[in-house]
Amino acid sequence: MTDRKTILRSLAAAALCFIGVAGTNAQEFAIQGDIVSSYIWRGMYQTGVSIQPTLGFSIKGFSLTAWGSTDFDGCRSSEGMASKEIDLTAAYTFGDSGLTLSVADLWWAGQGAGKYFNFKSHATAHHFEAGLAYTLPVEKFPLSVAWYTMFAGQDKTVNDRGEEKQNYSSYVEFNYPFNVRSVALNLTCGVVPYKAPQYYCKGFAVTNVALKGTAELRLSDRFALPVFAQAVWNPRLEDAHLVFGITLKPSFIFD
Repeated sequence: MTDRKTILRSLAAAALCFIGVAGTNAQEFAIQGDIVSSYIWRGMYQTGVSIQPTLGFSIKGFSLTAWGSTDFDGCRSSEGMASKEIDLTAAYTFGDSGLTLSVADLWWAGQGAGKYFNFKSHATAHHFEAGLAYTLPVEKFPLSVAWYTMFAGQDKTVNDRGEEKQNYSSYVEFNYPFNVRSVALNLTCGVVPYKAPQYYCKGFAVTNVALKGTAELRLSDRFALPVFAQAVWNPRLEDAHLVFGITLKPSFIFD
């Protein structure tokens, strides 16, 4: 059962990880903002044109990241109904092993929903997710695989007796990056391994097949704007999307 004590324990564990690496160099503080024509999450449409800021800090193998998404639907925004998401992630990469462990708090209740600080198991709108990712140590074949499972929070169903049950909805994603001339490409295949109401799946299903291309739009000799386009197919929902986006990504490194 998830309650405030559980959340505090998780935060304490993250703090201990941070203390353990705080004495090292190579600290990096990053700010990034994407503007996308539509927001697609793991093959599923979320909302239309959105701005998606990222604020992150990393030191050696440990990182803390805050990521958000807010749409541009002015009418719905004025009614307190705009799409709004805030995700907080703590991750640790184990040296050069290619292995990364992460814990995330996903919240997408929307503008005007309130009660962000409600962490009670049966009333919270948060989804708590653990992830494990691995990248093959092969330079010519940098395939990565990641498994994500929602272990607590709103990801629940109610049985015939009125009892809530944690679904442990899971998602597995394979990514293969490669380059064609000056374009960086990434091929994605995402699957749901078993029944997961969160992804509208009653069993194993392919939910996300995507190809993303990223290139630089050079505006001057000193400034280039990264742009990307992504084609996404969701065989489970028989849906498809084509997304265009631009990225503003300054970064700061402190030695």
